This record gives sequence, C-alpha cells and structure tokens, in this order.
Amino acid sequence: MKLSTKGRYGVRAMFDLALNQGNGPIPLRSIAERQKISEHYLEQLIAHLRKEGMVNSVRGAHGGYLLAKEAEEITIGDIIRILEGPIAPTDCIADEVKEECENSADCVVKMIWKKMKDSIDEVLDSITLEDLRQEAINAKQKGDQHGYMYHI
Repeated sequence: MKLSTKGRYGVRAMFDLALNQGNGPIPLRSIAERQKISEHYLEQLIAHLRKEGMVNSVRGAHGGYLLAKEAEEITIGDIIRILEGPIAPTDCIADEVKEECENSADCVVKMIWKKMKDSIDEVLDSITLEDLRQEAINAKQKGDQHGYMYHI
C-alpha cells in the first residue's frame, strides 16, 4: 500500500495548521511555502478537509484556515481516510465492501489482509496532530534543525 500525494501533503498541511494553532487564521500561501506544496493543489486538499469538518475557513484580508477541532481530536487516520479513501490493502476488507468476492466465504488469505488493515488502522488512529506538534516542539528544543518539517 502506498499513499498518494493527497494523503502525504494533507497530513503535512494539517500538521502545519496544528503547529501554528493560536496564531489566527493561516493563509494557504504560508502553508504552501513552508511545506513546499503547490498552492493550487493545496486548495483542492483543503476543500476536501473543510467539507468533512476538519478545517474552517476565514474570509477577508486576514483570512485563512484554522483547525475545526482541537489537534488532539484529529488523528492521522482521519486525514488519510478523508483524502485517500478506505485504508485497506484489498477491496474485500475495506470498511465499505461494495461487492463480495466469490471466494470470500472460504478465503484463507483474507485473514492476512484483515490483520494488515487492522494494524495500519491502529497505528494511524493512535497518532494525533497534537502528538506530531509535541514531537516537533521537542525536536526544536533539542536543537534538531529538522524538527519542524515532517516528510510523510
């Protein structure tokens, strides 16, 4: 399973909002510059996140985006699922199974894909934006010059 730029850039943008929480609305241009993401592409990602209630927009000269929830309430899994869709290595174990495979009833390897999905869900749902924010703050305090940028 490989994440597309949607998921990776979306997490970076949300991390940036969490890191700058409390500084008022953050302009998209600022996020794009800090995270080295195309502003046009970022607009598309933020639109999905706003539609799903993860970010709020503020219009005007001093407008921008804010997290719609507290950073500790937003998991990386939430962001990835909004932007990428279900997290599953195969369709037969996706959260929203559209069609059952004809071999589903006696499929031995389905157990492998289910365990893999459950493990990925567990990891992604155990990490919040607040966890990333704290990690960045701790790295910066230790003098790690790469503590601010997260490459996902």
